[in-house]
Amino acid sequence: MTVFSAKEFDNHEDVLFFHDQKTGLKAIIAVHNTTLGPALGGTRMWNYDSEEEALADVLRLSRGMTYKSSLAGVNLGGGKSVIIGNSRTDKTPELFEAFGRAVDQLGGTYIAAEDVGTTVPDLEVARRTTRHIAGITEGNSGDPSPATAWGVFHGLRAAVEFELNRSDLVGVKVAVQGLGNVGYGLCELLKDAGAELIVADPHEAAVEKAVKNLDATAVPIDAIYDQDADVFAPCALGAILNDDTIGRLKARVIAGSANNQLAEDRHAKTLMDKGILYAPDYAINAGGIIIISHEGPHFDRDKAMLQVAGIHDTCLSIFERAKREQIATAEIADKIALERLERVRNEKAELALAS
Repeated sequence: MTVFSAKEFDNHEDVLFFHDQKTGLKAIIAVHNTTLGPALGGTRMWNYDSEEEALADVLRLSRGMTYKSSLAGVNLGGGKSVIIGNSRTDKTPELFEAFGRAVDQLGGTYIAAEDVGTTVPDLEVARRTTRHIAGITEGNSGDPSPATAWGVFHGLRAAVEFELNRSDLVGVKVAVQGLGNVGYGLCELLKDAGAELIVADPHEAAVEKAVKNLDATAVPIDAIYDQDADVFAPCALGAILNDDTIGRLKARVIAGSANNQLAEDRHAKTLMDKGILYAPDYAINAGGIIIISHEGPHFDRDKAMLQVAGIHDTCLSIFERAKREQIATAEIADKIALERLERVRNEKAELALAS
């Protein structure tokens, strides 16, 4: 296994591998960039096919968190952690206590939160052995999933407004891939706004719940790409927009919560050439990190959620600039994020010289 020569490596500051023999913990923590502040990022537990796959995932996800924080205007860096294992069979309190000790070794450079395969209770167990945990009950904001769904909802509204020239979502058909905490929460918001839902998820119970409670139409997992929908909302794992799936999409808008939706950077231009408006994933799904950035003794949920709703305007500005400059929305989002990072880096350098 290589790190420095991995194609996903992007001048990461730290990439650390942890193993605890007693509990079976195998984890990787990647800190991409701390220019804006300590690196915050979720903890993903997944049964990866190989260690190389786990490394690639944590490198991509941590880089995405740097861009997400920068674009969202919060003073946090980018990091991520992955635990190699089956989240349904391998979890134990001892394993998450061991993970907490691993996080603690970074001394606050990395702050962990929940992600795919982990829950707030899991991270509360990890909190027993480190204070560098966010997004738990003790930290005021609690589960960040509702905030993430709220932000995706507003970003999706902006995309529909821009591309479909619609001021509301009544009758808009949305194909939602993935009914986890964020995906299902998004479906509830869309239903309340009058949208028509098409859903797919590997867990039958989640699908049945959406059909029963939200009047959704269920389709097989792989068939979600082929639906005659206005919006495709990927809310599961990444790399689902690729040479095969993009050609099957009928939707004119892609707006969902999944991280790293593009299999490769070049697919952003593929979408643009096909006339599909893509809401960059780290722009639209920043609600969780925004609400966590408000944590503290004076936490104000209403104020935090108001900032999350501002994702609507953030996405709209990306779409407008992309149209004006005739380049892909993902490229514009990267530009904006990098502009802020460079500005803060230069300000810190000037302060250091002045002192």
